[in-house]
Amino acid sequence: MKPYKSIYTALLLVLVLGACKVSKDIPLPVNAAPEKFRGSVSTDTASIAALPYKDFFKEQTIRNLIDTAIVNNYDMQIALKNMEAAALLFSQSKLGNIPELNLKVGANSSRPSDNSLNGLQIGQFSQSKHIEDYSVTGGLSWEADIWRKIANQRNAAGAAFMQSAEVKKAVQTRLVSNIAQSFYRLIMLDTQLEIAKKNLSLNDSTLNIIRLQFDAGQVTSLAIQQAEAQQLVAAGLVPQLEQRIALEENALSILTGAFPKTIARIGTLNSINVQDQVSTGIPSRMLSLRPDVKSAELELVKANAKVGIAKASLYPSLVITANGGLNSFKASNWFNIPGSLFGVVAGGITQPIFQRKQLRTQYEVALVDREKSVIQFRSSVLTAVGEVSDELVKIEKLKEQYVIADKRVRTVQSGLSNANMLFKSGMANYLEVINAQSNALQSELDLATVKTAQLNAVVELYRALGGGWK
Repeated sequence: MKPYKSIYTALLLVLVLGACKVSKDIPLPVNAAPEKFRGSVSTDTASIAALPYKDFFKEQTIRNLIDTAIVNNYDMQIALKNMEAAALLFSQSKLGNIPELNLKVGANSSRPSDNSLNGLQIGQFSQSKHIEDYSVTGGLSWEADIWRKIANQRNAAGAAFMQSAEVKKAVQTRLVSNIAQSFYRLIMLDTQLEIAKKNLSLNDSTLNIIRLQFDAGQVTSLAIQQAEAQQLVAAGLVPQLEQRIALEENALSILTGAFPKTIARIGTLNSINVQDQVSTGIPSRMLSLRPDVKSAELELVKANAKVGIAKASLYPSLVITANGGLNSFKASNWFNIPGSLFGVVAGGITQPIFQRKQLRTQYEVALVDREKSVIQFRSSVLTAVGEVSDELVKIEKLKEQYVIADKRVRTVQSGLSNANMLFKSGMANYLEVINAQSNALQSELDLATVKTAQLNAVVELYRALGGGWK
């Protein structure tokens, strides 16, 4: 019974030492984010990022495209597979405290030399010239988690699984943003194409009048040439915009996991309203919503666990093993029980002494990696805060630009109307009309561009705050 008492004593020692923690975890940096975003005037602690994308986007077409993309987009499918693999590894890590059990069935026959010691011994006790051995062995091995090495392995695997979930969220937030912005660009191009065609029609009308004046001897051929040049400028925009529309449709189709095709859409750019109320909340709220920041936070959890694993490898390890089964030199006696039974129970403590500083170096590298993870966390927070601040500036300044661009459109449209009336009455020359048409075309195109930039800035703010994965 003495060997068993020794084993029981070792197990008791394990229970005492099992509560030992060989390394101290580093907590997340405090005050990593500022109290408010630059450019934020709202005092509301709520954030638009907390809204599900189905509530944030008012356009049903965008919501439908996003729903399709989440199911069919290949980046999303890869992210889900990565989550699946991480979940399997995490499930496996939970079994670290369970003993390993192996079964081995063996049979062998050997013929030693007649001049060897084994050969002489066989000759003395048996008429056979060979030795047979048949065995069925069950082996059990269990390592005591004295220094929480196995627990830290489980923690690292759990953090890796949660990281894979955050990566999936990050892919979705980027996907939601890209689809919405691509859709708004598509609507903008539709609007600009309509503007170009309308302007082309005006140029045709002006050119016809100038030709009539030329036939009457009122203008020279230079007037016709300049009018035709202006007409060609407007005409050249049509295929250019049609090309951009097709390319945008192709890109949007690929985002949704489909082959390039026409994207069905309803409404115009003028029918889409820019959201005026965009609550950013407070930066600390953003840290809990933005996937890349959460991933950096989980990286510190992994780094703490890896430091614990590396530190535990420097300390003694206790392994208890047990082997038992059936063994016989004759196949006929193989399953003769209890005669063929055998068993061995052993426990051993291993303390690394000298391994060319490999374990110590691994521990020191783990410490350095942990310091890097803290820096990376601060960097991710800084990047996130910077992106939010950038979009707030864009939203504010684009409002001012839109007011100016809208006023310019109204001004040049009024000027174009006056120029056409004066030209028909002979009180304005063709150059004034051509110049008015050119200004009207460019100002309307610019207004569409500014409004699309406004829509996309709000979408990008939504993503920068961590919205889109709900």
